[in-house]
Amino acid sequence: MAQILIDIPDELAHQLSPFQGQFSELFTRLIATPLLRQNLPVLPHANSTYQEILDFLVSRPTSEQIVDFKVSENSHNRLQQLLQKNREAALTDTEIAELDLYEQLNNLIGLLKVRAFATLRQPTTEQ
Repeated sequence: MAQILIDIPDELAHQLSPFQGQFSELFTRLIATPLLRQNLPVLPHANSTYQEILDFLVSRPTSEQIVDFKVSENSHNRLQQLLQKNREAALTDTEIAELDLYEQLNNLIGLLKVRAFATLRQPTTEQ
């Protein structure tokens, strides 16, 4: 099995430690979208959002920054377009895959925010 080594802030590592045994499954679910299974074209909008989130995490954000994180206006607008089109008409396979990736990214960020918020709510211990 291949290994990937990434540097993350100690605080984020602490927050993610309860999920340590689930990383392989979480990342597999994150990238195993219908797009990858169907060999459809690359999703430039979703990929830029994915890159935004990766860049944010690599920046070693604090818990406060994680709680306050929002994707760019372009990413938000693209998601709104997809949701609107989904309400009005059928999405293409590529659009379904893109919407699925947005959902997975939203779930990941949501979990990170919950953990970061919980960390902020914990009383600090004085030495």
